[in-house]
Amino acid sequence: MVFYFKARPEAGDYTIFMGLDKYENEELIKYGFPEDIWFHVDKMSSAHVYLRLHKGQTIDDISEGVLEDCVQLVKANSIQGNKVNNVDVVYTPWQNLKKTPSMDVGQVGFYSSKMVRTVRVEKRVNEIVNRLNRTKVERTPDLKAEREAVNAAERAERKQQLRDKKRREDLDKLEKERQAELRSYKNLMVAEKMTSNKDIASANKSLQELEEDFM
Repeated sequence: MVFYFKARPEAGDYTIFMGLDKYENEELIKYGFPEDIWFHVDKMSSAHVYLRLHKGQTIDDISEGVLEDCVQLVKANSIQGNKVNNVDVVYTPWQNLKKTPSMDVGQVGFYSSKMVRTVRVEKRVNEIVNRLNRTKVERTPDLKAEREAVNAAERAERKQQLRDKKRREDLDKLEKERQAELRSYKNLMVAEKMTSNKDIASANKSLQELEEDFM
């Protein structure tokens, strides 16, 4: 089971989601998207909350409003963190999540600590948490199939881009060949029409001889 929430409407169409338990968390870790940002209460047990950015966006594109929605949701879904003030929430791109065979189910590390950011959450804001809960939708998605479908679509897009690139290159080559042929043809025509100084002198001599013969 995965729970889906909608971030504040004025921030744009953003989906926030989290797994029911550590087993769903494991699946979300395994089949995440490049656009996913992972959130967790630092040094405490909590839900693994994800924000799905729009294609082409990065962690730097998260607005303050959407960030506040995410950290409030993850704090509210931490048994210990929900009871205390001034908790830290860490967040990082999905690609930075590191999973090794020795880790427990749902447990993760990071490839690079430099890619992990921390935000302090002073207290729970019920207005935000209640608004998010009103948008809550429960689904049982096939995360593997969703990931494979995206991979297939991306492969097809790359292939189409390569085909388009090859077509443009072929057209450019043909145009260059056509232009070269035109230049060659023009040069040939100019050469046929050119009259050398020798030809002019020969013509003048012949004219002079004719005049002398006439006289």
